[in-house]
Amino acid sequence: MKIRKDDTVVVLSGKDKGKQGKVVRALPDVGKVIVEGVNVAKRHTKPKQSMQQGGIIDKAMPIDVSNVALVVDGKATKVGYRVDADGTKTRVARSTGAEIR
Repeated sequence: MKIRKDDTVVVLSGKDKGKQGKVVRALPDVGKVIVEGVNVAKRHTKPKQSMQQGGIIDKAMPIDVSNVALVVDGKATKVGYRVDADGTKTRVARSTGAEIR
């Protein structure tokens, strides 16, 4: 999966189309990411010992990785890989060729 934790992404489709946010968690085994402020659902929780107060909380739900794109220099771009001469693998922006982090 080419999107990682702490990447800034833009949503390409769905109810939150056009929103940008930071990836809080990547779930590569299911091909999803959790982006802060995107795909937020209301969850009803019961009071527990660790969390004294119950009620309705907002929870960011996973979004499919195919519906987000990495933001580099303010623009959405695809991500590719380049293997250097010494064998290190680095992520690069397909649109500009610039290294990503």
